[in-house]
Amino acid sequence: MTAALHRPAGTLADGPWTLSLDPRGAGWGHAGLRIADLAPGESVAFDTRDDEVLVLPLAGSAVVECDGEKVELTGRPSVFAAMTDFAYAPRDAHVSITSADGGRYAVPTARATRRLPFRHVAAGDVSVELRGAGASSRQVNNFATPDVLAADRLIACEVLTPAGNWSSYPPHKHDEARAGKEAVLEEVYYFEVADGPSGPGFGYQRVYGTAERPVDVLAEVRSGDVVLVPFGWHGPSMAAPGYDLYYLNVMAGPGDERAWLICDDPAHAWVRGTWAQQEVDPRLPFYAAPPTPGSGDRA
Repeated sequence: MTAALHRPAGTLADGPWTLSLDPRGAGWGHAGLRIADLAPGESVAFDTRDDEVLVLPLAGSAVVECDGEKVELTGRPSVFAAMTDFAYAPRDAHVSITSADGGRYAVPTARATRRLPFRHVAAGDVSVELRGAGASSRQVNNFATPDVLAADRLIACEVLTPAGNWSSYPPHKHDEARAGKEAVLEEVYYFEVADGPSGPGFGYQRVYGTAERPVDVLAEVRSGDVVLVPFGWHGPSMAAPGYDLYYLNVMAGPGDERAWLICDDPAHAWVRGTWAQQEVDPRLPFYAAPPTPGSGDRA
């Protein structure tokens, strides 16, 4: 299983998708992710079937059409440059993405039972959180978490980690149903790494389990790589010195309640208690969410 949990860039390409991962291909039941690289004016279309989906520009702008209704996504130059707006599309729909200027577009997916409305979410409505402190400082863009976006099962966020820092730390898990404490969620990590002056960068991702449910991953990750977390402790996500690290988290699970509840590894949970005595890394935020039109001074 361990080797199958790290999928290097290009190994999940399928037709128009540079990355195509559905629950069956992941070996689980709920979460998935697709990535499309599109030239200016190029389109990709698909049926959502049993999934609710998001269309998230990683680079570039686009027009998204769902069952005849269109929205324009302003997008961004890159994941390290700016926040982006995005679209939500329900199950049992036909969706197309047309790139305006050429770009890369993520489509997080989750099996869904309810059919909710198609909608556009402005970049200014995304919650930007600075989490941790010191070498554990990172930026979390909570664009599709339960307190921000109404959805059936899908949970997603972006994490940006300055070069040399650790995120997804302390290591944590969400593989048991414990009311108010932990929820069962499958999780996809999709990585992009900023280039250095001599070329592409790299980072590392750790996943480990227990004697009862063993898993053991320590993967060197590069742009376009995916690491799957079916269960077990995961973290840290390590940004190598000199290279900023981005990852997109996609989560979904079987629970009736859509909740992001985690449990820290007891051996390392004490690290959270040290943050109050440290400053947040001054390199953060990479950027802030722009104001929503008509929202006044709201950040």
